[in-house]
Amino acid sequence: MDFSLSEEQVLLQDSVARFVRDHCDVERHRNLVRDGQPFDHKVWQQFAELGWLSVPFEDEFGGFGGGSVDVMVVVEALAKGIVREPYLSTVVTCGAFLRRGGTPEQQSSYIENIIDGSKRWAFAFAEADSGYDIAAVATSAEADDDNYVLNGAKFAVVDGDSADFLIVSVRTSGADRNRGGISLFIVDASSAGVTRKSFTRVDGGRAANIEFKDCAVNAEQLLGTPGQAYFLMQDVIDESIVAMGAEALGIMQALLDATVEYTKTRKQFGQPIGKFQALQHRMADMYLKLEETRSLVLNAAIQIDAGSDEAASACAALKVKICEAGKFISQESIQLHGGIGMTDELVIGHHFKRLMVLSMLYGDEDYYLQRYIELSRAEAS
Repeated sequence: MDFSLSEEQVLLQDSVARFVRDHCDVERHRNLVRDGQPFDHKVWQQFAELGWLSVPFEDEFGGFGGGSVDVMVVVEALAKGIVREPYLSTVVTCGAFLRRGGTPEQQSSYIENIIDGSKRWAFAFAEADSGYDIAAVATSAEADDDNYVLNGAKFAVVDGDSADFLIVSVRTSGADRNRGGISLFIVDASSAGVTRKSFTRVDGGRAANIEFKDCAVNAEQLLGTPGQAYFLMQDVIDESIVAMGAEALGIMQALLDATVEYTKTRKQFGQPIGKFQALQHRMADMYLKLEETRSLVLNAAIQIDAGSDEAASACAALKVKICEAGKFISQESIQLHGGIGMTDELVIGHHFKRLMVLSMLYGDEDYYLQRYIELSRAEAS
């Protein structure tokens, strides 16, 4: 099987890489954090003008018509800088909800505004006591004539503070933690009854705790089949994990490159520390973890695009590797840089924090290892 990128994908990768190199350095990230800005609106519009926001959407909506491999190419290149823009939340995750579960009317109404950069989205699913169980939904939606009334709260909604629209998981029937009875609604974040309390994530990005109090939503805002949202959420999360794996891969490559370069210039005993065999072995181990991750990212992307029955287990295996390899490479990079590795001036510490966020989003290493075991047993039976 040929795993090389197409000419079009290479051109896309190169254009993203050039932009990131010229515009997305650590100084910009520090300025955004200092000013309390979630992201740079001008940069987001440049993403739209360059066509990057259109990658996973079909031609009929003005999209690129790409698949998970194309998204992987874009996200990996973006990750080599420090990009605060909500690409994962808006384009990958919520875009996948609209593509997979949206009605033709919803798709025509909302996708165009994602592609042109005018609207941003966030997925509100976690609750205070839910842990990593996406079926643990206490937020309710009760029918009221042609409307539904939402009541409840969502916890740590990534990019939720600046989102124009929210995709919210609610319980329309069944008991808490039952997989049946969960529905999804598209909620305008400016609606009456929606209250957001924003905070800064550990990686410098933004998130919000969001409360819904007697929030009226039209029945036309129901996304997907009522009461059957659990499996749609799993499919979308798997698609998001591929993008998260690509982002982790880009970060790991940036960490390895920075570490190798540093060991060529940092001297001890009259010579660069990169000549010490013990340190060479550690950097070789970093490279091996990086290539293991690359293989799993590509495998998961291909399985998703092919609609394979093994896609879910491939994504679970990838998530385990994101956690394991991300922790190893980031810690090694910091140690080989010494104390300066965690200073605010260097990109190393910022990448480390982003990998921490990616390793916890939707489930940690233990959670996805258990999920991989369960899925593998089901496939074997």
